[in-house]
Amino acid sequence: MKLVVLSGSGISAESGIQTFRGSGGIWEGQPVQEVATPEGWVRNPKKVLKFYNERRAGIIQAKPNPGHYALVELENHFNVSIITQNVDDLHERAGSKNILHLHGEIRKSRSTLYSDAIYDIAGESLNWGDTCPNGHQLRPHIVWFGETVEAMPEAESICQQSDLLIVTGTSLQVYPANQLVYEAPYACPIFVVDPEAPKLQKSKHSVEYIQLPASIGLPELTHRLIQKFS
Repeated sequence: MKLVVLSGSGISAESGIQTFRGSGGIWEGQPVQEVATPEGWVRNPKKVLKFYNERRAGIIQAKPNPGHYALVELENHFNVSIITQNVDDLHERAGSKNILHLHGEIRKSRSTLYSDAIYDIAGESLNWGDTCPNGHQLRPHIVWFGETVEAMPEAESICQQSDLLIVTGTSLQVYPANQLVYEAPYACPIFVVDPEAPKLQKSKHSVEYIQLPASIGLPELTHRLIQKFS
């Protein structure tokens, strides 16, 4: 049985990683256009690198929480694919195997000239003067505002194959990621695990809203799904 998970910043916030949106989020005190757009990179690449170095340092110190580990447990019973809006690697560190990052990965860099030339970052920092083997400056492997979310076609295909769909830690407000839930077959039950219980608009699916944080709601849901479907 194919189980697809759409995860957002809420699950990472429970591990101490600051969210980008909402009260107290990163964007509340930082102009998006300065550090998360191609134009901002052109204007001041050193500022952009510093911003992501600070985010990366915090992510390295964070640890997966029970919500992450619950998704790992599901892999023992289902064919699980995780599609995440998060740029951290907490799903990987928890032990999940099949993860698609829609918005990039903060612990990786890529060439400013060749977008498919991607490299792991050793340690916390990516600095001005760090280049790819061809001599081009490296930038954070992040999808900035105004850039194409190149993983969307693959994400859509994964959702179209789902038998069960879990949505967790996301407001369902960020386009185009918020459209993925509607790619699931109508017979696919959807479980939304989030304290705010973001509503699916115009959905014909069977939707269960679980108004709990991921660290509590996902372990409980995992137990139920294993009992019912595996």
